[in-house]
Amino acid sequence: MRNRLLVIAWLTVVLTPLTAAAQGKASTPPRTPDGKPNLAGIYSFSTITPLQRPSTLAGKAALSDEEAAEFEAAENTRLNRDLFDPVKGQPSAGYAPRAEGGVLSYNEFWYERGSRLTRDRRTSLIVDPPSGTIPLTDAARRRIAERTQLSNSGAGDSYEDRPLADRCLIGFNSGPPMTPGAYNNNVQIMQVPGQVVIINEMVHNARIIPTDGRPHTKLRQWSGDSRGRWEGDTLVVETINFRRETSLQGSTADTTLVERFTRIDPDTIKYEFTVSDPHSYTQPWSAMLPLSKIPGPIFEYGCHEGNYALPNILAGARAQEREQPAPR
Repeated sequence: MRNRLLVIAWLTVVLTPLTAAAQGKASTPPRTPDGKPNLAGIYSFSTITPLQRPSTLAGKAALSDEEAAEFEAAENTRLNRDLFDPVKGQPSAGYAPRAEGGVLSYNEFWYERGSRLTRDRRTSLIVDPPSGTIPLTDAARRRIAERTQLSNSGAGDSYEDRPLADRCLIGFNSGPPMTPGAYNNNVQIMQVPGQVVIINEMVHNARIIPTDGRPHTKLRQWSGDSRGRWEGDTLVVETINFRRETSLQGSTADTTLVERFTRIDPDTIKYEFTVSDPHSYTQPWSAMLPLSKIPGPIFEYGCHEGNYALPNILAGARAQEREQPAPR
């Protein structure tokens, strides 16, 4: 019943027509009936701008028009799966050669990673630190190496050993925070008085975020516990109490995330986030990217890895163990 009332209230908000003046003035964002900036809509956060600055562009925060065109062309070629050699793979894009177990399971048709840099032609979505890279601790680097080895090896004593994405518990791009990935870079924002709902297409995760001042709970959740507040025309969302690691490299359950949503024109929301975790990062780090309005709709993401692939992975691990020589 509560969910039904939320939907009815949301429809009342988003179906209220905006005046032409409100739609045309970037300095006066459209408002909901309770006076808050209206962020509701369906958006894409696809971009070819990487989260971290490539080492080949170290020290270069943004590109010229000519450099940007060259970068986009090179990246679109490098990542195009229709151009991959199925035997050699494409290690620079994360696909190992066949001799190392690499399998090219999808062609380019299934991908929508984005083909353009952000409009400011930045070389990384990370804006702080100035290096454009995640300031990982040594312990976090070791965790990343261990998780990568585990993910690639097919090993695992139980489902709890496997990465969360294997179990369809989190999406690689939906977070929180949202970071562009290979596909499903779409999100729907809904608002009712005292609540904001963020629905990611990837793994169809929905975050119901109270904005009425209530405190965080102590319940740990896969996507953390989110609470929102308004600072002027910006929605600020703080998320804590993650249950395990997040989708970010090296992160732990003690991650603290602060997201900021600001409508900068009728079709764009500036999305910013800052991440802190004393077990993972030597300092807090921040990123910024646009959410661009799209006509929609978003679709349910049917993630079957947790239903089918996970039992097969664990069965394969048991088969590998049986093939090992008995200890003498």
